[in-house]
Amino acid sequence: MTNQDDTPPMQEERAAGSPPPVVPTAPPINDVENQTPSHARTTGTGIGVGGILRRWKREDLLRRGSLALRGLALVFSLLAFIIMASNKHGHGNNFDEYEEYRYVLAIAILATLYTVLQSFRHARELSTGREMSQRRTSALADFIGDQIMAYLLISSSSSAIPLTNRMREYQNNLFTDAAASAISMAFLAFVALALSALISGYKLSTQSYI
Repeated sequence: MTNQDDTPPMQEERAAGSPPPVVPTAPPINDVENQTPSHARTTGTGIGVGGILRRWKREDLLRRGSLALRGLALVFSLLAFIIMASNKHGHGNNFDEYEEYRYVLAIAILATLYTVLQSFRHARELSTGREMSQRRTSALADFIGDQIMAYLLISSSSSAIPLTNRMREYQNNLFTDAAASAISMAFLAFVALALSALISGYKLSTQSYI
């Protein structure tokens, strides 16, 4: 009688030589959210530092440009004040006899005082590296002050130009030439402060309010 439990030799060899069954295992769970690619790990710091350095350079350039423009506005407004204040050449040729020229002189004085204070503040901040007030407050004050003074300068120049043109129709002498020079200096001071107002507006728009 044949034993049913006996296994043929070839089946035993095949069973002995076959590898054990492979049991599928779950892949390791990684923190996908916190994964950082290798190239990001090596270059992220460099990009961040480069961006900070570029921002510092841009801010330093804006500070120096604003100081230079205010210095130019100071020179032009001071010249407008000196030329107009010394424009006295006898009866009918004195600046204080005309309201428009007195207005130019008054605004030139205000612009000179304003640009002196602003230039001193900005020069001190550049030399010491410390700001005298909060950056947001300083940017807002610069923006408003530059706009107001620029408006007053162009207003005074515009009011004196028609008078000077009428006077030059029947006389063209040292008085009208000096008046035209003072008006030109006031207009150049307006241009400098208008450009400074653009820089102040840009600095104000880039401030963080969070």
